[in-house]
Amino acid sequence: MFILRINTDLHTHTVASGHAYSTVDEMAKGAFRKGIKLIAITDHGPQMPGGPHLYHFGNLVVVPDKLYGVKIIKGVEANILDAGDLDLDQEILALLDFVAAGIHRLTGHSLKNKKEYTEAVIQAMENPYLDLITHPVQQEYPLFLEEVVKAAAQNNVILELNASSYSPKKNYTRGIKSESLKLLQLAKKYRVNLAINSDAHFHNEIGEYSSLNFIFESEFFEKELIINRSPSHVIDYLEKRNKRINKLKKSV
Repeated sequence: MFILRINTDLHTHTVASGHAYSTVDEMAKGAFRKGIKLIAITDHGPQMPGGPHLYHFGNLVVVPDKLYGVKIIKGVEANILDAGDLDLDQEILALLDFVAAGIHRLTGHSLKNKKEYTEAVIQAMENPYLDLITHPVQQEYPLFLEEVVKAAAQNNVILELNASSYSPKKNYTRGIKSESLKLLQLAKKYRVNLAINSDAHFHNEIGEYSSLNFIFESEFFEKELIINRSPSHVIDYLEKRNKRINKLKKSV
């Protein structure tokens, strides 16, 4: 049973990512049907195999700020590379409403172990345009979570609880439940913002958070730390990050 009704989703992918299967229009319709009021379109950065060209991100301005009554936040899930570099230039990142980033395979990094993964994530969080670290709990790229949470607190970066990592539809479980619960506990200790996201790659996955019921039922769950518990909290966060907030506020 859900403790909190979350009506936003800050991690979704369209056909532009190369391995997702719905258009922006279809994603907005899917969000509307589920009562989701705000979504971030966060297609992968260009280093992802099959991912979009740089022009994709420079031209996101043509996408309406609202579709079917759903606020559209235009962003990216950039790829974290060696030394915490992202696979988009600062000039492009500055154009976006929202910048998420995570470590992914086959994207050109040469990171080899938990220490290097952790250092790269922390270095990425020092980028002033970065708003969210995606799936910080995953088996393939484990992190020293307390170090990451401390850095998130220092840089006002959101950490994600990723529903797709525990989806029963997947052939494997990317997440580690004990580590996600540890992340929840550490976020409470250091007062770090969290986001509950679907990581949707098809329109009917938007707002699908049931795989995270173990999070909602945890004694460490604190709804005030969930930054995307409402559109207004997301917009307030972006305002403090000096994003395109005047336009965003008008369309909420």
